[in-house]
Amino acid sequence: MTEYDYEALGLVAGLEIHQQLDTATKLFCQCPTDLREPDAATRSFTRYLHPTRSELGELDDAAVEESMVEREFEYLAYDSTCLVEEDDEPPHELDDEALETVLEIAQLMDMNPVDQAHVMRKIVVDGSNTSGFQRSSLVATDGEIETSDGAVGIEDLMLEEESAQRVAETDDGVRYSLDRLGIPLVEIGTRPDISTPEQALEAAERIGMLLRSTGKVKRGLGTIRQDVNVSIEEGARVEIKGVQSLDDIDDIVHNEVGRQVELVAIRDELEERDASVGDTQDVTAVFEDTDSGVIQGALNSGGSVMAVPLYGFDGLVGREIAPDRRLGTEFSDHAKRHGAGGIFHTDELPAYGVTDEEVAALRDAVGVDPEDAVAIVADETEIAANAIEAVADRAATALEGVPEETRGANDDGTTRYLRPLPGAARMYPETDVPPVEPDPSEVPEPELLTAKVERYQDEYDLGEGLAEQVAYGKYMPLFEDVVADSVDPTLAATTLESTLTELRRDDVPVEALTREHIEDVLEMVDDGDLPNEGVPDLLTVLAEEPDQTAEAAAEEAGLGGADEDEVREAVVEVVERNEAQVEDEGMQAFSGLMGECMGALRGKADGDLVSQLLREEIQKRA
Repeated sequence: MTEYDYEALGLVAGLEIHQQLDTATKLFCQCPTDLREPDAATRSFTRYLHPTRSELGELDDAAVEESMVEREFEYLAYDSTCLVEEDDEPPHELDDEALETVLEIAQLMDMNPVDQAHVMRKIVVDGSNTSGFQRSSLVATDGEIETSDGAVGIEDLMLEEESAQRVAETDDGVRYSLDRLGIPLVEIGTRPDISTPEQALEAAERIGMLLRSTGKVKRGLGTIRQDVNVSIEEGARVEIKGVQSLDDIDDIVHNEVGRQVELVAIRDELEERDASVGDTQDVTAVFEDTDSGVIQGALNSGGSVMAVPLYGFDGLVGREIAPDRRLGTEFSDHAKRHGAGGIFHTDELPAYGVTDEEVAALRDAVGVDPEDAVAIVADETEIAANAIEAVADRAATALEGVPEETRGANDDGTTRYLRPLPGAARMYPETDVPPVEPDPSEVPEPELLTAKVERYQDEYDLGEGLAEQVAYGKYMPLFEDVVADSVDPTLAATTLESTLTELRRDDVPVEALTREHIEDVLEMVDDGDLPNEGVPDLLTVLAEEPDQTAEAAAEEAGLGGADEDEVREAVVEVVERNEAQVEDEGMQAFSGLMGECMGALRGKADGDLVSQLLREEIQKRA
């Protein structure tokens, strides 16, 4: 990995953290916030979305580009989907539970709540919201978190509605699921105080810890997303969307610095060459007899091959600017935004069935010299024409250096072009939702997870490792509730962090277990109706038959607590069956017989009682 002097390059970075809140209902309606599989949908409907003008009559550039590709958006609806989610009814008032949670988060970051929170509309025409905009409200400002490289300011705290979940690409557009749409979402934006990739990662981890400290945020894949803003002194601000894993943030920042460094170097080289971008033109005739499958497929469908001459670009279109990504990849990203499958360019040709002779004919057709390059798009005529214009525009931007833009995060730590940076025309007031006046005076400040770890060790006598697992785990709120109801802390902790993990590894469908299932099982142990040893078996039964109650499942499976006479009877039976071993080995036979006794009792008895009675029976016969 290339090392960079981030200070010398003038690296400036900031974060936007988006975290779903674990509320009972959605932000502007009373629908549940549970996610379901798409096949659980009961119906669907379609929409077409178009950008609207702001109050000043302006159109947002990002929205305009998004709308250039005509697409149909299909929405999967469920038995709980309401008219608000379908955008057939105005939104209801802001959810009180969500607002209270956001105020707790604001306290943890030493932020100042606003006097009055107004809901705004943010134009979004990619289909992720049925209304064509996302609702968002500023709740607090001017906070701060600490990192080992200094303080990072928190600029704003927003309460937003989550977007619909993208399910699939269709022949006509995109399919979305509505179960995620409207889940309350907190957005935390830092100031551009981050100066290294490592500090970006540390700041994101710190914010994540503070969010989880509330015990009121959703956990699991897709419930938290990080956006990263990155620029270097000679580059430009680039917003990178959708970083799913915290562990990727430092790589994302490092690779974006490298990409901007390379784009600046390409700009300088193009300036030395006095490079320019020519006019797009139709070069279909050059490829009439081509053996290239991609090009021939386009022509057989009545399409065209469009080209743009790139004067002075030879060798630079194929130059790597990030791992496995080249300047030509950037051009291709822009072409794909207009429906094309990608581009070919002369830095990589002949290849893909295109011959030397066709490359020479292409160069002649557009009138370029050896120091020049050519990019082509083969597709339906309109798509090819729009796509090659987008390539020409991006090539012209390469002459200037690094473009300001919004990019998407890839799994390998690189990024891809998404759209231009949004501007102020994207936001305008939401007139259907009245403003609210946040009152933080009665909102308690949550206990930090770091403090919880120490308290769990001191108050509940948990080991450091188990205490940390529980505090940072998804079941922390449940642990605190059951312990408050007198359940043994060690039993609760091991059940939530060890037993459930082991059952999951054994392919038990633990995701089917509800909070009530686990609470009821632990309370049965606390009431003496179930021995500790019966917990895994009863959870297994409930996971496989989740419609049952814990009591009914225990009775059906014979997992209720056995009295002492029943336990002794089972122990005596095991000892008598192994009488010869007991006579030969005496108390040394205990270990093997203990396992047999527990198996015979099948979770009906506490291990301490079984141990006591087994020792007594062995001593009688030894």
